[in-house]
Amino acid sequence: MPLFVTRTARTGRWLWEWTKSIAAALVVWFLVSTFLVQAFRIPSGSMERTVLIGDFLFVNKLLYGAEVPLTQKHLPAVREPRHDEVIVVRSPVEDLILIKRVVALSGDTIAMQDGVLFRNGLVVPEPYVTLHRVAPTIDTPTADRMRRWQLPFLAKSAAEPYRPDLRNWGPLVVPPDSLMALGDNRDESLDSRYYGFIPRRNFRGAPLFIYYSYDPSSWRPLSFVTAVRWRRLFSAPF
Repeated sequence: MPLFVTRTARTGRWLWEWTKSIAAALVVWFLVSTFLVQAFRIPSGSMERTVLIGDFLFVNKLLYGAEVPLTQKHLPAVREPRHDEVIVVRSPVEDLILIKRVVALSGDTIAMQDGVLFRNGLVVPEPYVTLHRVAPTIDTPTADRMRRWQLPFLAKSAAEPYRPDLRNWGPLVVPPDSLMALGDNRDESLDSRYYGFIPRRNFRGAPLFIYYSYDPSSWRPLSFVTAVRWRRLFSAPF
């Protein structure tokens, strides 16, 4: 057999083995990222101090039942979300993935008075929450939208004088197969106060740990190396 034929055959076998290895790796990556764990980058400060802009974390998609691609179905959940957990959800009003904290589940009565959260009539301790010294204001259209979505769930009998704002609203009764989620950086968070309860089909998972973090505000060449927040690596955002 000529030498060049032997070399061609060996090269062909080598390329085939590499192709199979790459294809298998891609299949494993697809299955893992679709059904088990997915990387997520924090793009905003709505959950500071719990998670920061520049944090990169892994999300457990299996916990609440991963979505099957190209369908509207989910795998069976390991368990359902719990009070005060950090959760990853799809926004009910736009195509965004959000990270927020669960403040109320189906059947709960939830309210806020002067920035203090009440769940089922009891104050919810929130040591992780950040509030500005001066309460934020909202424009009239935003206030009207808040009032419109909240009215059907209002526990009060007299709805006419009801005028919610970001720190005073409710009490609201959470409907079935839904939850309410707020940001820890309460005055800088676009959350359930604005767009309403989050339906069960929008649950995406729970954060596992921060695998990388850097400070984007101290930008310089190679800042992704020089501005690493080493103490945050492998910490759990709870």
